[in-house]
Amino acid sequence: MSDPQTGGPRRSPRIARSITVLLGDPRLSDEAKIENCYSAEDLEAVDRLKAALHELDGYEFTYYDDHTRLIDELHDRPPAFVLNFCDTGFRNNAFRELHVPAYLEMLGIPYTGATPNALGLCYDKSFVRAVAKAHGVPVPQEIYVSTLESTHVLPSVFPAIVKPSTGDGSIGITQHAVVNNIAEQTAYLERLEQELPGRDVLVQEFLSGTEYGVGLIGNPGIGLQALPPMEVDYSGLDAGLPKILSYESKSDPDSPYWSQIKYREAKLSEGRRQRLIDWSKKLFERLGCRDYARFDYRADRNGRVKLMEVNPNPAWCWDGKLNFMAGFAGCSYPGLLRMILEAAEARLPPLSGARSSRPSRG
Repeated sequence: MSDPQTGGPRRSPRIARSITVLLGDPRLSDEAKIENCYSAEDLEAVDRLKAALHELDGYEFTYYDDHTRLIDELHDRPPAFVLNFCDTGFRNNAFRELHVPAYLEMLGIPYTGATPNALGLCYDKSFVRAVAKAHGVPVPQEIYVSTLESTHVLPSVFPAIVKPSTGDGSIGITQHAVVNNIAEQTAYLERLEQELPGRDVLVQEFLSGTEYGVGLIGNPGIGLQALPPMEVDYSGLDAGLPKILSYESKSDPDSPYWSQIKYREAKLSEGRRQRLIDWSKKLFERLGCRDYARFDYRADRNGRVKLMEVNPNPAWCWDGKLNFMAGFAGCSYPGLLRMILEAAEARLPPLSGARSSRPSRG
C-alpha cells in the first residue's frame, strides 16, 4: 500500500509521533552568553523554533527546559523520543553538553544528534585537528599551550590567532585574539588565563582567506546529504576589525560583528566544492557525528583551504549557519527540522508494535 502523504510505499515508523524537545534552561546563568543570561534574541529563537515545529504534520511536540528537574523528569516520565536541542549543556554548562545524551542512553531513550563520545571528541579542537591531519585534511599550523607548563615555545609567525582549546560559541575569541607580535600574543594569553582559568590554549596561524561552511544531514551508509556550502561575507565589517567570527558575532546584537557580517552561498569551483564535502564526510564518519553536523574551513593567504573546526549538533536556530545553507537549497526552516528528524528516523529500527503509517495532525 502507498503512503497518502508521499505517494511512496508505507513504512513502519521509527520515531514516536509524540516528541519531547530538550532545550537549555533560560532560568540559569550561562557563561557563553552576554552578562551570563539569555537575551531577547535567545528567547526569540526558541519561539521561532516552536512555530516552525508546529508546521510539521505527523508530530506532536512538547518542550522541556527546566534543568533543576531534568534528571528526575527523564527518569520518572521517560519520553518516547527526544529532539535534543540542549546545546548549552546540562545546567547551561558547555562541558556537560555530552551528559544529556549520555543520560538518555542510560535510560534507553532514543534521540536526535551526536552521541556523547562525538560531542566529547569534537569539543577539543586540538584533538579534531590531529584526527583531520591523520586523514589527509589540511589543518593550520598550531601550538598547544598547556596550563600545566610554566614555559612555552611559541611560534613567531604572525599574524596568529589565540583561542581556547575547548569551548563553544567562540567563547574566548575577541577582536584582540588576532595577534601580530610577541607582545600582543603574550597579553592575550594572560587575558585568557584570567577570564578562563585552567583552560588550555591554541596558538594558530591566522587564516586570512575566504571562510566556508559545509553542512551535512543524514548518516553514513544510509544517506549523507551535503547542503550548498556557505561563505562568510566580511566585506561590510569595519576596516579596523579583524575578519573573524568572534564571540560577539554570536552573542552581542550591539556589536558590529553581529550586524556587519553576512552569509552567502559559496562561490567554489566544482573540484574545491567536492573536496570540502569529501573531507567533511570523512570527518563526520571518523568522529562519530550523527544526523547533522557543520564543518568550518578557511583559506590561508595563498588560497589553500584548511579545517578550522567540526561542529556536531550545530546551532538549530532560525538564524544559524545550517539554516542559511538549507535556504540556499530552497529548504525552509521547518523543512530543515524535518530533515533532522527524518535522518534520526532512518537509522533507528521500526517501533515495536507500531501501526503501518504515521498519523497526521489535524
